[in-house]
Amino acid sequence: MELQALPTRITFLSHAPTSSLRRASFPLDEPLIDGEAQRITSVYWVAPRAQLVLCGPELRAQQTASALGLEPSISLDLADVNYGAWRGKEMDDIQMSDPEGLSEWLTNVNATPHGGESIAHLIARVERWMERQTGAGHVLAITHPAVIRAAVLCAMEAPPDSFWRIEVSPMSVTDLRFNGRAWTLRSMGWSVRSSEREDF
Repeated sequence: MELQALPTRITFLSHAPTSSLRRASFPLDEPLIDGEAQRITSVYWVAPRAQLVLCGPELRAQQTASALGLEPSISLDLADVNYGAWRGKEMDDIQMSDPEGLSEWLTNVNATPHGGESIAHLIARVERWMERQTGAGHVLAITHPAVIRAAVLCAMEAPPDSFWRIEVSPMSVTDLRFNGRAWTLRSMGWSVRSSEREDF
């Protein structure tokens, strides 16, 4: 008898707010907004029980995990997009200095006008990571909105151009399941700050 693959679950948590999110800028390896870690610790949210807890290497992801009392392993595959020369710059500044480059980046997933990583490369990176998690049981991943967008695209087998049509808020939970054949999106956008609770 052929053994079926163990069901796999990935729960993504988007990191807490940073100044770059507030300013619509391309982030550096920046910390959370002052006082945000203290606010996270006061949130009534118990992280789901997981066989594996991971987070991106950036400070904002690690601080979010720490504020929730988690001790994750660092995964480079969960790193934010490499924005190259645009890191630390506001969107309005790029619009003024390189409007053609910004337009290309927002409309062509293969574009790298900043000299960093393309959206297509990010999606491929996340897809490979998801494939390696199959059979791992429940994985909790604290990471970035762009990574979670990419994961949703992969789960839904949606075209890469749909990347910009997905919104992921800070401190929101996205839950994916793999039944041995295909991924499904169980839930998305639930905020751990909400008074509503989700059955984990």
